[in-house]
Amino acid sequence: MTRTVIESQTKTVTIGFDEPFCVIGERINPTGRKKLAAELEAGDFSTVEKDALEQVACGAMVLDINAGVVYNSNPNPNETEPPLMTKMIQLVQGLTDTPLCIDSSVPAALEAGLAAANGRPLLNSVTGEEDRLELVLPLVKKYNVPVVAISNDDTGISEDPDVRFAVAKKIVERAADFGIPAHDIVVDPLVMPVGAMATAGQQVFALVRRLRDELGVNTTCGASNISFGLPNRHGINAAFLPMAIGAGMTSAIMNPVRQVEMEAIKAANMLMNHDPNGGAWIEFSKVLEATKEGATFADAAKASMAAGGGRGGRRGGRRRG
Repeated sequence: MTRTVIESQTKTVTIGFDEPFCVIGERINPTGRKKLAAELEAGDFSTVEKDALEQVACGAMVLDINAGVVYNSNPNPNETEPPLMTKMIQLVQGLTDTPLCIDSSVPAALEAGLAAANGRPLLNSVTGEEDRLELVLPLVKKYNVPVVAISNDDTGISEDPDVRFAVAKKIVERAADFGIPAHDIVVDPLVMPVGAMATAGQQVFALVRRLRDELGVNTTCGASNISFGLPNRHGINAAFLPMAIGAGMTSAIMNPVRQVEMEAIKAANMLMNHDPNGGAWIEFSKVLEATKEGATFADAAKASMAAGGGRGGRRGGRRRG
């Protein structure tokens, strides 16, 4: 059974077909967040600190760290992203032992993050473009880390799911040429907005099944992409996630602070028999009860964690290849 291992210095999270669905917290990302981008350029990391702790309390098993700020003072990300990535990773590691996902389109920032991260982070990401494969796969091999493989290449993002599958297969095969096993490839089959493409959900479910059955790889996605541009997005996301889990998806990059989505995932884990004896569902239900008494979901989750109710993954030793 395919298992992708992600580690901090003291904690291990395993992504797998027979494991609880892995929630990768997306909030530490300045893309589309002007306030956060301005704070980072000014050297203010207070929102990063808040987002890190809040996401972990709400159930994030891995934290995505993205330093993609275009500084007004210096618009060259090749110069600004690597040191910012190092700073953000060091800061977050000082707050929590949750494993990390290093997220950048700048290869130098990816390597800076790998050098700064403890344990075995997830690298986000590699695509099927030849120059990207040649830049990123040697880093994956050098640091012995798993990597997100996004199913687009030099031709862009195809609306044809067969093309996206072929790109994923190409990446898995090229990774093997570097000595990187398939269990260290987490494929993002690319979720299209259902508002723009009525078959987007069906495409993803079918693609995930093929990726599991034919390539034997774990999968992830940007979960909120499915509802982009539509009203009541959280309702759509909450329906999409259990359906994707049922099809075999094993992780998602998403906002764990959204109660309805997390409730759907916790229920899906139990229905898939990935929550032995329903222990995690019972703990989560206590958080939901607190929200009925007026607490916000985030505050109730923090209180549960402080009381010892939070579970963040299996413990394990540090491993670096």
